[in-house]
Amino acid sequence: MQEFRRSVYCGQIDKLFLNKEIFLAGWVDNIRDHGGLIFIDLRDRTGIMQLVINPEKNNELAEKAKTIRAEFVISVRGKVINRTKENINENLKTGKFELNVLDLSIVSKSKPLPYQLDDADNVDDELRLKYRYLDLRREKMQKMLKIRCDAVFAVREYLIKKEFYEIETPILSKSTPEGARDFLVPSRLQHGEFYALPQSPQIYKQLLMASGVDKYFQIAKCFRDEDFRANRQPEFSQIDLEMSFVQETDVQDICEGVLNSVWEKIFNKTLKLPLPRLSYDEVFFKFGTDKPDMRFGLEINDFTNLFESTKLKFLKSVIDNGGKVGAICVPNKNFSRSDLDKWVKFATDRLKAKGLLWIGFAEDGSALSSIAKFLPTNFFLEARKIITSLTPADTIFLVADKYESAWRVLGRLRNEFAKKFDLISDNEFNMCWVTDFPLLEWDDEQKRYFAKHHPFTAPQHGWENLDPSKIKARAYDIVCNGEELGGGSIRIHDKKTQIKIFELLGISTKEAKEKFGFLLQAHEFGFPPHGGIALGLDRLIMLITKANSIRDVIAFPKMQSGICPMINTPSVVSSKQLKDLHLKII
Repeated sequence: MQEFRRSVYCGQIDKLFLNKEIFLAGWVDNIRDHGGLIFIDLRDRTGIMQLVINPEKNNELAEKAKTIRAEFVISVRGKVINRTKENINENLKTGKFELNVLDLSIVSKSKPLPYQLDDADNVDDELRLKYRYLDLRREKMQKMLKIRCDAVFAVREYLIKKEFYEIETPILSKSTPEGARDFLVPSRLQHGEFYALPQSPQIYKQLLMASGVDKYFQIAKCFRDEDFRANRQPEFSQIDLEMSFVQETDVQDICEGVLNSVWEKIFNKTLKLPLPRLSYDEVFFKFGTDKPDMRFGLEINDFTNLFESTKLKFLKSVIDNGGKVGAICVPNKNFSRSDLDKWVKFATDRLKAKGLLWIGFAEDGSALSSIAKFLPTNFFLEARKIITSLTPADTIFLVADKYESAWRVLGRLRNEFAKKFDLISDNEFNMCWVTDFPLLEWDDEQKRYFAKHHPFTAPQHGWENLDPSKIKARAYDIVCNGEELGGGSIRIHDKKTQIKIFELLGISTKEAKEKFGFLLQAHEFGFPPHGGIALGLDRLIMLITKANSIRDVIAFPKMQSGICPMINTPSVVSSKQLKDLHLKII
């Protein structure tokens, strides 16, 4: 072959190409020498095409083919023919055809791989990420990249049709107190000063509303220096949007349209809209979290009233001090004593519960429990008034503590029960809105309030005379299968309110002017009412593809430690670079 050519992709070959001469190029997925014939599976991002070489017709070509190994890059010319009936592969898109090779060129050779691609899921993460470019060659990873691309296209197409402007905001920004630690970038030209990588484009998109843009969106890169977990990375992408002159429902409707366009593109299905809108208080009471997984039941019930006259000192003490007793009923499950002991240990050791009580029942409804003697004889009937579906075949688990502490434990226990007893449908996407969040949350360690969302979230009407703990926010999260897909709010658009919220957060006038002076100044020049939302793009793709980790849906992610073993970053820099930046490593 005198020059490299490709006229079609491997996975695109169908009956229209029969008996036609074509050019293919790609990676050798597999090579099989059957003595009489040599078969090569050629792979590119669209799929696999089987090549066949007959030594009797072209011995020179066959000898060249025998030097080929897996992952060599080759280019071939040949004629598309039908496979024999017994050799048809129904599991392959191109399984009815093969390419009778007339010419072949080895474009690039490959050393033996550090791991086999078909065994990559069983390989240590560090090794996979060190050779990420090999990992991405796998069909599974190629599909994830394609789904991500399609989702982003669907988002852009929908929002542009809705007359949004796509606008890029700066990456070199200002360090502001937004909840997580900033990644700092020292300035060479401004001695002793630093940029910060943006945790979100929050302030910029609000200033775009002050600019009269009216509708903005961006597939934004964000950076947060925080502890890692399966669905968190130091750099991540979000679908960011902001709108002027809107109420909460306007933003929610647009967001639902965005997700529906993604579902149509990826699944060829539409979502059932509008999505349910539930208050924070309601979902926390039922599920012990503001990110409820509603693909299964096991809702939390308040059993406090059933124990108001109890002689159990621990429960009585909790109730007398304003705490509550919460309960989860696991239906049709009689646990062995050893199983019950394991759940108690799990709750106390892993969930940090102060205790976990359990109550089973005999066929006549009498209680079977380590606390049975402290229960009234009609406990089953009283419990049935709260859990109307209760039967003697069920088991009740109880946690007593301050309301929020007890319910958080029960919420996590609920999720563990669902996983253990296979109650979750993997093929279901259950979405809802959670609204009416508290504006502030108290931190016992630092003895101060923090913003539940961020410091620019508008409080609900009538907030001025309320205790800070009672103020509700004009905020909303969208939740899917127990994961927060995104969060947003109506923003503060007047200086007086913004300064008052800063005060409640312990941000002094001096700090407010230093960190947010430009925003407060913008409030003085006709700032429109506005609101928006940010959807986690990586988390959305993780849910759609059922990936185990956010790392699987990012082309070049970091490890749990923040390291990229592929390019060896973060890395040491030269003393000259440090000197230019007026920095010294101590």
